[in-house]
Amino acid sequence: MNDEKSSHHDIEIRVVTQYIPEQSTPEDDEHVFAYTITITNAGTETAQLISRHWQITDANDEVLEVRGDGVVGQQPILEPGESYRYTSGTVLKTPVGYMQGSYQMRSESGDEFDAPIPAFSLSLPSALH
Repeated sequence: MNDEKSSHHDIEIRVVTQYIPEQSTPEDDEHVFAYTITITNAGTETAQLISRHWQITDANDEVLEVRGDGVVGQQPILEPGESYRYTSGTVLKTPVGYMQGSYQMRSESGDEFDAPIPAFSLSLPSALH
């Protein structure tokens, strides 16, 4: 089966996470994490990031859903081969958790599609062995 949209709409997402000890207060169940995301348009058509949807899960299986326009106040337009990088953060009640979600994108031809964000872990450097 030839899925024509996959070549037009190929968004690659890479994530790097970091625990921020100076902003965290473990005694108050506040663990702050930063994540830097690089979004690359590996497709053949220009696409704009319109909105985001996150599911943030802590070690107690509490899930926080976040939806909003763009990322860090931006709705970047990515030409084929172009990348956009941003850093944001989240606070967990536990020292370990994970995030996953999707970006809602619109191609220059008007197609709307989701770019899935695979699950990535958030953990204190000493929490996972």
